[in-house]
Amino acid sequence: MRDFYLWILAIICYDVCMKIFIASDHGGFKLKEEIKEIIEGQVLDLGPQELDPEDDYPQFAFRVAEKVSQEPNSIALLFCRSGSGMVIAANKVKGVRAVDIYNQKIAEHAVKDNHANVFAFGADFLAKEEILACLSIILRTQPDQDERHLRRIKQITDYENKHAN
Repeated sequence: MRDFYLWILAIICYDVCMKIFIASDHGGFKLKEEIKEIIEGQVLDLGPQELDPEDDYPQFAFRVAEKVSQEPNSIALLFCRSGSGMVIAANKVKGVRAVDIYNQKIAEHAVKDNHANVFAFGADFLAKEEILACLSIILRTQPDQDERHLRRIKQITDYENKHAN
């Protein structure tokens, strides 16, 4: 099954041709490196470059979120122990819609309905194969252009613009 996901990811990454940023903290470092190796050449690694058991997740989440905010057709993958802290930090950056991915159904929903652009994965809760399956879904799902979804995204963007510092 792993080879199937690798094959699908390779095809999707080649076809999609979007920038994919990737980062982790110490809790997700090993998993980030494994995923990066599988989709090599398709990702820009924003750190860390080596394991530091004392690092803190916000700096990596902010770094990735800033990049996604500056490049509208890009996405980011974040890895930490739960995914939750990364999502909290990334969502502080204007234009970012970060989601904690915990199964394939939420992966599809995050892209399709919520137009998510940053995806966090909890290394303590997801096996690499499940992450690959979720990634495959994320990369081949298109945001729904239904009026209700666009209306909701606009409400979020309007709020961000109104309350930006």
